[in-house]
Amino acid sequence: MDASGTRCHILSIAERLFREIGYRKTTVADIAKSLRMSPANVYRFFESKKAINEAVAERIMAEMEAELAAIAGRDGSASERLADFVRALNRLAIGRLIDERRMHEMVECAMTESWEVVHRHIARVDEMLCRLVADGARSGEFRAADPMVAARCVHSAIIRFCHPALIVQCADEPGPGLEDMVAFVLRGLRGPEPCPDAPASGG
Repeated sequence: MDASGTRCHILSIAERLFREIGYRKTTVADIAKSLRMSPANVYRFFESKKAINEAVAERIMAEMEAELAAIAGRDGSASERLADFVRALNRLAIGRLIDERRMHEMVECAMTESWEVVHRHIARVDEMLCRLVADGARSGEFRAADPMVAARCVHSAIIRFCHPALIVQCADEPGPGLEDMVAFVLRGLRGPEPCPDAPASGG
């Protein structure tokens, strides 16, 4: 197995252990034991446990991004795609929370501690949102002078529905639901409705 294959194998084992016992409890020695190699050999490919954590997080986020990119790139109106994009972000985040609690904890920690991998993920999500806004501007659906600024505003508006910590913290807090926020964002991107012509005053 070449170096690239060995790295992938290490990450696969690490991800499995993270899902089974949690990333905090998993040690490099645990990963090495499952691989039937020495910890020193693992360190040949990853300089630290943190580097393994971030590489696993990047794999998970890449899977999410692939699904989001498919939505952004499909046919259909920009409004429909943007709405489905936001719904998918929320569904993927909640899916980890419910079905993959230990992986959710790792992603939540990555966001809280500002791992570099998270910054890259946020930038890629912003780029996909920017594409959707730009598509809508070209088709006349949206009014956005700067698609990237608008995209980042959208991302900020929906953060409580896709940030792991905020999903938990805001679960019982008053506020708009996901569909309310989607409708609000779309109205904002479309801009104000044109005012009907005022009736002519009588002479």
